[in-house]
Amino acid sequence: MNNKLKVLRAMRNWSQAELADRLDVSRQAVNAIETGKYDPSLPLAFKLARLFDMKIEDIFDDGSQGNGDD
Repeated sequence: MNNKLKVLRAMRNWSQAELADRLDVSRQAVNAIETGKYDPSLPLAFKLARLFDMKIEDIFDDGSQGNGDD
């Protein structure tokens, strides 16, 4: 799953540790989500969306949207 988490975090000048504190997760969890090694749980995805004042689908892209030729 692709995501914009690293970009969003950098725009706010937050370290991975700072974002992790805001989400009540480990820095390693933030790193794993940013690098696509781990997909967040739905509650964590909602937390991220609220934190960045965005829709979940604006942060995460599961690649399921086609090019309109479906």
